[in-house]
Amino acid sequence: MLKRLYIKNFTLIDLLDMEFETGFSVITGETGAGKSIILGAIGLLLGQRADTKSIKQGTDRCVIEAHFNLEKYKMKEFFERNDIDYDAQDCIVRRELTAAGKSRAFINDTPVSLSLLKELGEQLVDVHSQHQNLLLGKQDFQMEVVDILAENQTLLGDYAAQYERLQKKQHELHELEEQIRQNRQNQDFIQFQYNELQDAQLQEGELEELEQQRDMMAHSEDIKTSLFTANNCLTAEEYGTEPQLRKALSALNSICNILPEATAWTERIQACYIEVKDLAQDMEYQLSNVEFDPAEQEQIEKRLDTLYSLQNKHHVDTVAELIELRNKYAAQLQDMENGDEALDTLRNEIKQLHDNCEKLASKLSQKRQKASTIIEKQMHERLTALGMPKLQFKISINTTTLRRDGHDEVAFLFSANTSSPLQPIAHVASGGEIARIMLSLKAMISGAVKLPTIIFDEIDTGVSGKIAERMAEIMQEMGDKDRQVISITHLPQIAALGTVHYKVSKQESTQGTISKMQRLNEEERVNEIAQMLSGSDVSEAAIANARQLLKHS
Repeated sequence: MLKRLYIKNFTLIDLLDMEFETGFSVITGETGAGKSIILGAIGLLLGQRADTKSIKQGTDRCVIEAHFNLEKYKMKEFFERNDIDYDAQDCIVRRELTAAGKSRAFINDTPVSLSLLKELGEQLVDVHSQHQNLLLGKQDFQMEVVDILAENQTLLGDYAAQYERLQKKQHELHELEEQIRQNRQNQDFIQFQYNELQDAQLQEGELEELEQQRDMMAHSEDIKTSLFTANNCLTAEEYGTEPQLRKALSALNSICNILPEATAWTERIQACYIEVKDLAQDMEYQLSNVEFDPAEQEQIEKRLDTLYSLQNKHHVDTVAELIELRNKYAAQLQDMENGDEALDTLRNEIKQLHDNCEKLASKLSQKRQKASTIIEKQMHERLTALGMPKLQFKISINTTTLRRDGHDEVAFLFSANTSSPLQPIAHVASGGEIARIMLSLKAMISGAVKLPTIIFDEIDTGVSGKIAERMAEIMQEMGDKDRQVISITHLPQIAALGTVHYKVSKQESTQGTISKMQRLNEEERVNEIAQMLSGSDVSEAAIANARQLLKHS
């Protein structure tokens, strides 16, 4: 529940530091006093988008901070999952805005994203404004109400997982069908391209090897001349390296017995001699193999032309890319050949997923039908007590195609009297009737969803007298069940039933208009309720009436 709200430099609020209590509290104040400003500040704590215009004029930043007690609401998992310190007795949520346009959010002094702040905010506070009354006519909201009261959350999660898989497989099927259709349109072309590349018998590295062979043939005479010259330098009897090394070895061998160093030199020259002799033999062998063969050269040029032509045709630079393209065409042809089998496999998977979804959707529908009967009964009892004894309220559930929340269409049907036919609630209910219906639904939902704090912003619109008093009693009952209920109201009957009464007022100061909030004591409550009863001129009768209302509460 909300323990404390701190607001600084927000719109007309200079500084507000207010503590709140459990149970049912009320906030009153004249129109324009600043009640909506306080709600706006709370909205920022719940993750709403910020506007720098919200910062009080003449200041460079505003701060909004709230302290919550979470001991009874089992929310530790949220904090552990997001690596945030958890303090069940004092959870601090803060939002800071600067005039430069920067917005920062914190949970227990840990910086968090706006989306995470919003996720937590949805578990902490439910603000019901007059705008939310419009939700009553929305089918999604009506479905959500039924699912909450049917306790369908786990089943909805199971269904959503299956439905997401179904949609994914249906998308895969559509893409595969389109791919097969396009491939079959181009089948002859793909087959021709594949055959051409396959017939080319491509091998990686072949192009480079052929280019090297071509270059050798083109320079065969130069190669022969160079090899012959080099070989002569090594082997010629008069001046060749090999004969000279033999002579050196012979000379040194003759003195090895008398000059010890000659032995080492001999070994070194022997090694050189062997290396030179091997080189000479390799060159001689290569020289015998270097021949110009016009037929072979023509064959190499023809093969190179084939490879170059394929590269140009397919806009690639290497034979490896041609091989990759050939394999791609092969895979496409294989897909065409196996396309029907793949389609059948996907269709079988889709059928199985569809059957799973239908089974889960049927379970959802059964629980919704069961819950709707209970909701109809409780709504009739609650609304009768709120001055609508002849109402008709029915929840229509019709089966349709599978959707993200099952295969049901839910509609709230309503008639204020027994003689008029049931119609969609948004078409026939008045503002006062919608307010009473929404309060009744909220009271039912609050029993199923353990929200710490519920704020009603003038939910009493369109009602007065005994009906207003009964609405206040409902909110009071909601506040008695480990929950905090705060009602912003203009009606004295509701204000009198609050355990704690806060007043928002607007004052003029040297710095301009400012909005203030105070907690009223007993005498101040009497005066405030008397003023709500009689206007600015508070009479003795109004004061007596106010005391009677408070005494009755």
